Amino acid sequence: MGNKQSIQYISTGKGLLALSPIVVFLLLYVVVSVIIGDFYKMPLSIAFIVASMWALLCMPKMKIAERINIFSKGAANGNVLYMIWIFFLAGAFSALAKGIGAIDATVNLALASLPSTFIVPGLFITACFISMSIGTSVGTIVALTPFACQLAQSTGADTAFLVSVVLGGSFFGDNLSFISDTTIAATRSQKVKMNDKFKTNLWIALPAALITLGVYIATGNLEGAGHAAFSSASWWHVLPYLIVIVAAVIGVNVLIVLTLGIFACIAIALCGLADTSLIEMCGFMGDGIRDMSDLIIVTLLAAGLLGVISHNGGVKYIIQVLTRRIDSSRGAQAVIALLVSLVNLCTANNTIAIITVGDIAHKISQQFHLDGRKVASLLDTCSCIVQCLIPYGAQSLMAAGLAHLSPVAFLPYLYYTWALAAIVTLSILLNLPHHRKKQKK
Repeated sequence: MGNKQSIQYISTGKGLLALSPIVVFLLLYVVVSVIIGDFYKMPLSIAFIVASMWALLCMPKMKIAERINIFSKGAANGNVLYMIWIFFLAGAFSALAKGIGAIDATVNLALASLPSTFIVPGLFITACFISMSIGTSVGTIVALTPFACQLAQSTGADTAFLVSVVLGGSFFGDNLSFISDTTIAATRSQKVKMNDKFKTNLWIALPAALITLGVYIATGNLEGAGHAAFSSASWWHVLPYLIVIVAAVIGVNVLIVLTLGIFACIAIALCGLADTSLIEMCGFMGDGIRDMSDLIIVTLLAAGLLGVISHNGGVKYIIQVLTRRIDSSRGAQAVIALLVSLVNLCTANNTIAIITVGDIAHKISQQFHLDGRKVASLLDTCSCIVQCLIPYGAQSLMAAGLAHLSPVAFLPYLYYTWALAAIVTLSILLNLPHHRKKQKK
C-alpha cells in the first residue's frame, strides 16, 4: 500500500487539531452570518484573525516567535505576493477606467450591439473564451468584472448575478486551457498528454457549460438593455478595455495587461478625450488601490492561516484518512475527487492542491487500474469547483473586491460551478467517459 506509506502518519488527535482553525473560521463567519441572516455583518478579516489566533495556540510546544514565523511564511509566499500585485493594479485600473468613462462606454457599446436576451449568455461565452485563451481565471475576472458591475448598474440587474456569470466562465477556461497551471500540474502528475486530458475533460465541462448557457438564454433577459446611445466619440473610451481583453487573449502576463490598460486610460485623458487631469487620475488610482485593502488583508490572513494548518499536518491528515479504505474503481475516483477538494479547501489554491495530492492520486489510479486521463480531469475539475465556491479563494475575493460585495453573495448564482459538480458526480457513478484504449503509463 505505497499510497499510505508515502506520507508520515498523523494521529487522529493531531490531525483534527490541525484542521480545527477551519472549523473556528466557519463557525464565526458562516454560522454567525446565517443566524443573523446577513453575510455582510461579519467581516471576513475578523473571522480569519480569530481563526489564526486559534491556529497559533494549537502549537503549544513552540515559542511565539516561531509560530508567528510559520504564519508569516505562509502569508508571504511568492504566489500570495504576486496576487497582491495583481490586486493593486486591478484596483487602480478599475477605478481609472471608470473615472475617464471607459467602462460606461464599453457597457453602452454592449447594450447597443446585443439584444437584451443575449447579453448574459454573451458575457458567459466571452468569459469562457478569454479564460481558455489565457489559461487563468484571475486575468479573466480582472478584465470582465468591472464591465459586469457597470452593466448591472445600467440595466438594474443584480450585480452578484452578473459577476457570477464571469466567475463561472473564467473557471471553464481555467479548467480546460492547455496553458493553465492546473492543467499542467494535473497532466504531469498523472503522466498523460494534455490533448488527451482535454478530450476527456471536455466530456465533463462542456455539458455543464451548455446547461448553464441554456439557463442564461432562458432567464438572462435584462430589462431596459439594448436602448443605450453610443456616440462615435465613445469608441476612444472603449480602447483601454479592448487593449486589456486583447492582450489577455493573446497570453500577455496579467500584470503587463493591467499596466497597458492604465497607460491607455492616461493617454486618452491626456489627448483631451476625457475631462480629467493627471492629478485627478492619480486620485482615481489611489482610491482604487485603497478599495482593495480589505481584500489584501484577507488574502494575507488566509494564506498565513493555511500555512499553519499545513505545517501542523492538516493536509497530510486529510490524505491519510481518505486513502485508508478504497474497494472499487468508482470508490477510488470518488476518493481522488474528495481528496483534491478537501486539500483545496485547506490551501485555497487549486494548483497547489493538485501538486499536493498528484502523486497519491497516481498511485491510487495504478492500484485500481484507473485511466490516467480521467484522473487528471478529476484533479483539475474538482479543484476548480472548490476554488470557485470557497469565499476565501483568490478569484472570489478578487471579484468581491472589484464589485464591492461579500464573496458569499455569488454562491446562489454560480450555475456553471454547481452544474459542473453534478456532471462530475455522474461521471464517477457511471464511470464515464469510456475510452477504447487505455492511456499508456
